[in-house]
Amino acid sequence: MLYLKQIRRYLGIAAACMLPALACAESFPDKPIKLVVPFSAGGGTDSIARDIARTLSERLGQSVVVENHGGGGGSIGANMVAHANPDGYTLLFATSTFVTNAAAEVSSTYDVEKSFAPIALIGRGPLLVVANKDSGITSIDALRKHATERPDELNFCSSGAGGINHLAGELFKQKTGVQMTHVPYKGSGPATVDLLAGRVQVFFSTVPTILGQVKEGRVQLLAVTSNERSDLFPDTPTMAQAGVEDFDISTWWGVLAPAGTPEEIVKKLNVAVNEAAATPAVQQRLTNEGATLFAGPPQAFAEALSQELALWRGVVKQFDMRLK
Repeated sequence: MLYLKQIRRYLGIAAACMLPALACAESFPDKPIKLVVPFSAGGGTDSIARDIARTLSERLGQSVVVENHGGGGGSIGANMVAHANPDGYTLLFATSTFVTNAAAEVSSTYDVEKSFAPIALIGRGPLLVVANKDSGITSIDALRKHATERPDELNFCSSGAGGINHLAGELFKQKTGVQMTHVPYKGSGPATVDLLAGRVQVFFSTVPTILGQVKEGRVQLLAVTSNERSDLFPDTPTMAQAGVEDFDISTWWGVLAPAGTPEEIVKKLNVAVNEAAATPAVQQRLTNEGATLFAGPPQAFAEALSQELALWRGVVKQFDMRLK
């Protein structure tokens, strides 16, 4: 009898502890939400985040305010969210660089797997492998030949050490055995400027960054990094079709909260973010940038993060890279 009383008492305490969390989840949100974009305003990621914020505001009945905190390849903004109050009112709009930075150990102030609560992955898109128009590189075969014959003359650029552009180039080197010199820039803008000027020859670029230059014929498009051809460029081969097997790389966009955010709030945000991403405005934005839409539970996003982290850690280990 005493044992039964103890069980009832324990269950009563547990239920009482759950009540504040449940009440908080039911009233959530009752004030504006901050969506941190870890890059400067005006870029492709920022534009997608602002579309999501507008539609998310409509579904949650509260303002969702975008705050740009660039720097450190996205690690500064991510660090802010990692150490924010886990109440659902401070969120991170992340891209694939969130994981590549962790693999390259750009920041040690947070842990990708332990410091965040994944909410929703909203879409994926390939990288475009492009070359300077005057380089004479018109295909992946030509790139490999150039890198083999004149390795000291071939540079590839990125928007910053440890980012998706950088590690995609390192993966290419690993898969093909060729040599290229990495030249990091403080953002995709200056990287693109030097690519056009011929100071660097190759760029593993996100679609929003280089799409205009490709359409205007100012750079040479060599391949897409996804396992299927892009609807934007149906005549352009995938890396596998161009002879580089098992090269399925994509950039992505998703929303995360600080670790410890109540599960009911995470679930509520997951539904709202999925609904926001499914609106025509956001769908059109992602489709125009060559992305494939995604909708799923938080666990699906968590699994995707874990898989990518393992992939990029393998690339970093291969080249013994450690970036601080």
